[in-house]
Amino acid sequence: MSKLSIPEKLLSISSDDEFDAQARETFAHQLQHNAVFNEFVRGIKSKTWQESFIPIELFKSHRVSCHATEESIFKSSGTSSSQRSQHFVHDLSLYRKLSIAHFESLYGALNDLVILALLPSYQDQGDSSLVWMVDQFVQSSSRHSQFVGADFESLQRLIRDQVKSEKVLLLGVSYALLDFAENHSIDHPNLSIMETGGMKGRREEITREELHRRIRLSFPTSEISSEYGMTELLSQAYLMDGQFVAPPWVRVFATNVSDPLEILEPGRRGILAFADLANYHSCSFIQTQDIGGVDNSGRFTVEGRLDHSDIRGCNLLYT
Repeated sequence: MSKLSIPEKLLSISSDDEFDAQARETFAHQLQHNAVFNEFVRGIKSKTWQESFIPIELFKSHRVSCHATEESIFKSSGTSSSQRSQHFVHDLSLYRKLSIAHFESLYGALNDLVILALLPSYQDQGDSSLVWMVDQFVQSSSRHSQFVGADFESLQRLIRDQVKSEKVLLLGVSYALLDFAENHSIDHPNLSIMETGGMKGRREEITREELHRRIRLSFPTSEISSEYGMTELLSQAYLMDGQFVAPPWVRVFATNVSDPLEILEPGRRGILAFADLANYHSCSFIQTQDIGGVDNSGRFTVEGRLDHSDIRGCNLLYT
């Protein structure tokens, strides 16, 4: 048995064969230690991890974990009348290492960035995996990085006061970024903007394309990107050239809307399913309620949600 730690194993994945080997090991581990996953797999009589994507709704009604203890419990965003998903996280250091590794692989070293995090509703509700992750980013980045509130006059001054040679990332929930953009305009040569989705019932839902168009009106020289994540998955994907890029320890599939156990060929539209090996201590094989497509390279698009599915705060954006 390999003496490598779980993060070391995942960070070393560089091929489909290496991913499959680790996925099979994870599948066996979770069959043995996760009673909810074991019952689901036995119920559908599946034999391989590719046939074993559990419905994401189980995170609302069951303890989906391989352990009886946890370091933290992350909860999905939601209203007081909605049932929130819970992710029992056994090892926060695993979440931290992998989240930082994938972000830096796409955007460069965090210590070269000033991160300004505009996530008021997530901070207010508490127990947010997004807030916890961004806090790790802030701690690992420039000393000027910080969470910011909805005082947009102060936020505008804060961005403008940054040295022009410093790279600044304004990372925020969609409705707050729109509120800011509608009242302020900034032309900062090194300012980038990343939206995390989520109107939180504060504004009407619009397409991602329209969201980015409106933001760009006030920040004409800024690069605008998106983060795709959810409470139930410990890995994130980021929008690059119109498609989301997941890390090497994640595989994304489109499955048949009429038969979620059927994985579709690349290019076909279906329900997105994730094999996220960062979920080693909970469940790595999850069927979402998002509709989209996956290409031959593994990059994916998000086109909407299944009808009648619960509203989720992160990335309820239609393309």
